Amino acid sequence: MGDAPREEPQQASTAIIPAKAGDSGEQPEQRKKLVRYIAFKRTYGIVVLILAGLAATGCQKKPAAQAGAGVGMQGLPVQTAAVTLAPVAQSSEYVATIKSRRSATLQPQVSGQLTQIGVRSGDRVKVGQLLMQIDPRQQQATVASQRATERQKKALFDYDTVEVERQRKLFEAGVTSRDSYDQARQAFENAKADYESAMELRKTHEQLLAYYTVRAPFDSVVGDIPVHVGDYVSPSTALTTVDENKDMEAYIYVPTERSGDVRQGLDVELTDNSGKLLEKTKINFLSPQVDSSLQGILVKAPVHSSPEVLRNAQMVKARVIWSTKAMAVVPVLAVTRQGGLSFVFLAQQQNGHFIAHQAAVTLGDTVGNTYSVTSGLNAGDKVIVSGTQFLVNDMPVIPMGR
Repeated sequence: MGDAPREEPQQASTAIIPAKAGDSGEQPEQRKKLVRYIAFKRTYGIVVLILAGLAATGCQKKPAAQAGAGVGMQGLPVQTAAVTLAPVAQSSEYVATIKSRRSATLQPQVSGQLTQIGVRSGDRVKVGQLLMQIDPRQQQATVASQRATERQKKALFDYDTVEVERQRKLFEAGVTSRDSYDQARQAFENAKADYESAMELRKTHEQLLAYYTVRAPFDSVVGDIPVHVGDYVSPSTALTTVDENKDMEAYIYVPTERSGDVRQGLDVELTDNSGKLLEKTKINFLSPQVDSSLQGILVKAPVHSSPEVLRNAQMVKARVIWSTKAMAVVPVLAVTRQGGLSFVFLAQQQNGHFIAHQAAVTLGDTVGNTYSVTSGLNAGDKVIVSGTQFLVNDMPVIPMGR
């Protein structure tokens, strides 16, 4: 802005020329313009000098103000909590599979065409309830034929029973010989054996006829049904599964490295993937063998939750609690993380005032709304639980307590 006015006087000086004849009216007007320009230039220079002086005065006062602010700086008010000792469970987490103590895959004991399916997947059935029907007509004819044979044998047996009694009386009266009596007895024994054989064969075919009707073996829930009406089924065909969703067990495989720690009676907590507690139970079975494929020891824990909570073949997390010991705990809000490490700020007294000292800690399991700390803190230390996002190491603070 200071260069523009300097150029105008040169332009003005070049504009003013000596007066000639005939220019008497123009010269006074040019002189007026020159006077106004000189007055503007003087006023502009005074304003520039005043602004430069104010700027210099401001630069001299600003450092003094900053220095004064540093001297009067106060600490940040923060909430603190004392580190306490609390019982913390020493545990390990594994994957557990829920299995029903009564679960079955139904397969037919006979071959034939499937003529009826009386249930759908997910139905609750009672013991003995009809599930499926295999075409029984051929077997029904066999049973009917066997019953007729049984009646024929029964009639012959009844006749020989009467005949042997009559021959016995005649022999005792001396009318017939012993040979006749012995023949009658032999015919009676043969008829009796034939009748009993026919009766047992009839029972066998009737029992086989019952296999053409598939019924629920116990109160249960029907699983997937992969077959359809009209399919030809055989003893190798899987018809469906039935599960009794009660008296279930959690199957847990513990690594062999913990074989010396695992025992019956250990507490087990079953949780879902979000960490929600589903049930607390205890180990009641310990396998004497190591599973060769998983290289783990099978342990079982009873499960009594309702089918709406846990189902057969469901996979959950199992937390096996080995022991419990007292450990330092801090609120979750007190912990900050940087570069994969965990830190807390401690309110420490120094030169008569408090500062926020950043301390690295090693965290253990969570206990409610607190973290267990395996190293880095001592009981009684005051940790800062508020405003941690504004803190830096050795920053002045004012503990407010909790």
